[in-house]
Amino acid sequence: MTKIILPELGEGITKATIACWHAKVGDSLQEGQEVCEAVTDKASFIIEAPAPGKLRSISVAEGQEGLVGGVLGTIE
Repeated sequence: MTKIILPELGEGITKATIACWHAKVGDSLQEGQEVCEAVTDKASFIIEAPAPGKLRSISVAEGQEGLVGGVLGTIE
């Protein structure tokens, strides 16, 4: 199982809100495919799949905040 992690987004940024998911649980993903969009008060960021597989779970729903380094979802 591979974790989708909220990466470092910039100096001083410790969290971001998930604006939308581009995939739903059960969808097949390719490595590098856009899976969700994270927004801060400064910018928006596209989060890509770190590996191919099926989206198994979403840990941070749309509208919720995730912490940098935290798990957004998992790929199996």
